[in-house]
Amino acid sequence: MNDQAKEKLDEDYKPVKRPYNLTEKKEKNPPYRGLIRAELADELYDKILKIIVVHKKYRNPNYSAKDLAKDLSTNTRYLSAVVNSRFGVNFSCLVNEYRIKDAMHMLQDKRYSDRNIEEISVLAGFANRQSFYAAFYKIMGESPNSFRKRKQVLDAK
Repeated sequence: MNDQAKEKLDEDYKPVKRPYNLTEKKEKNPPYRGLIRAELADELYDKILKIIVVHKKYRNPNYSAKDLAKDLSTNTRYLSAVVNSRFGVNFSCLVNEYRIKDAMHMLQDKRYSDRNIEEISVLAGFANRQSFYAAFYKIMGESPNSFRKRKQVLDAK
C-alpha cells in the first residue's frame, strides 16, 4: 500500500469529534417505576408542582430531592420515579429548568438590569456561576450574557 492510500484510509476512519460534555442518552426503565399506582403518581405530581413552582423552592441552591421527598412525606425512589415518568427528566434537570426560566425573566426585566449575571444566577437558585452557565447553555443554546444582549437589542427596536 502506498503512502497516499494509507493517508486516505486514515482520513476515512478518523473519529467524529463531539463537544466534551455531550453523551448519548441511554433509555432506562427501572422496574420500580411501574410499581407506583397512577393515583399516587398524580397526587405526587401535583404536590411537586406546588412545592417547586408555587413555593419557589428551586431558588434554594441546597434544595435536594431528599428535601423534597421529606416535604412530600415520601421516599426519594418514589419521588424520582414520578419526576422521571411525569416530567420526563431527573430532579436536577427539573429544578434547573425552573431556575433557567426564572433567570430568563430576570435577564429581560428592566428591574434587574443593574444586576450582573452572577447575581441573577444566585437569585435564580444556582450555587455557582459555572453550573448556571452550563444549565443555561444546555437549555437555551446560548450563554446568559448573549441572551441578555440579544433581548436588549430586540427591545430597543
